[in-house]
Amino acid sequence: MTDELFSVAGKSAVVTGGTSGIGQMIATGLVEAGARVLIASRRPEAGRAVANQLARRGSCVAVAADVGTAGGSALIAEAVAARFGDRLDILVNNAGATWGAPIDEFPDDAWDKLVNVNLTGVFRLTRTLLDPLRRAATAADPARVINIGSLAGLRVTELENYPYSATKAGLHMMSRHLARRLAREHITVNAIAPGYFPSRMSAFALDDPYTREELLSTVPLGRTGTPDDVAGAVQFLASRAGAYLTGTVLEVDGGAAGAT
Repeated sequence: MTDELFSVAGKSAVVTGGTSGIGQMIATGLVEAGARVLIASRRPEAGRAVANQLARRGSCVAVAADVGTAGGSALIAEAVAARFGDRLDILVNNAGATWGAPIDEFPDDAWDKLVNVNLTGVFRLTRTLLDPLRRAATAADPARVINIGSLAGLRVTELENYPYSATKAGLHMMSRHLARRLAREHITVNAIAPGYFPSRMSAFALDDPYTREELLSTVPLGRTGTPDDVAGAVQFLASRAGAYLTGTVLEVDGGAAGAT
């Protein structure tokens, strides 16, 4: 019974930004749990390498696509049709960008890039894949959209990454808004707000001993997240166990959001 409750075996899933960091952790967890996974990445070589590695453990292919563009969303939709037919069970919108700079020097083009990738791209891809999500959805087993937000969208950190925190906060609210609209079509929409996880995006902070100590001092559990922490959260939301949740923002942050 427990195995069935948390099972995602046989489900089709798209994970954007699935070649590194949290996205790769999520993709790995889904593959190992028996899902059929399509990872999307802007970097073709990285996509092929990770997909080949994960295909040794289960079902995984890659598509080279930039979710920050309309063409990238179209490429992902074509890959979904070719790989899964007309149905998609799980969409994990993980691809994102960050940028840090002092407020007096913060460039407009960096702000625009983060809004485009972290907000516009997520909305566009979700809209583009609505038809296959609708076809997979039932009242008993809804289709799932899982958006990867951030602790930075829940509380102000010491990092000067203004558009990152703003877009992640916006992503949390957009998830709630989409959840309300799509519930009638048996599509759940939830967000996960990770705290500090080792990744290419967070390396600038976590690789510096002083900054790492300062950041982890704000985490009640006193450590960074592990692959199992975020993969487990995604699998919960994507499984029968998470079928009655929609419009939630799940904090996977060691207690950091509630510590201030």
